[in-house]
Amino acid sequence: MSVGANLSVTDMRRAARHPVDFPVIVEHFQHGDLNLHVCNLSAHGFMVDDAHSLARGDRIIIRLPVVGRIEAYCIWTRDVRAGFQFERIIRIDDFVTMIDTLQPNPRLRRGR
Repeated sequence: MSVGANLSVTDMRRAARHPVDFPVIVEHFQHGDLNLHVCNLSAHGFMVDDAHSLARGDRIIIRLPVVGRIEAYCIWTRDVRAGFQFERIIRIDDFVTMIDTLQPNPRLRRGR
């Protein structure tokens, strides 16, 4: 039996990332609640810049504005950064509304 994330979405690292400043408490399946800081976000996943206790393959549940609770898997770690892929892709209209909520400064938003 294989261990780790069995994701249906292929590698989407080229997806447009949006810079955000979003402190969040996530539910980790082994460590309980963790405080993380999301620094960029796409419709496929996100990156945190304070992933001290996370490892590749870890599963978490994050609560995002508009989207609500969504499961994510750690795809990579480097130093104190980690990249996560959502269990499912976020619908584009929900994603745009979420970015508008998390990124109130229109100069920071990427063109659509």
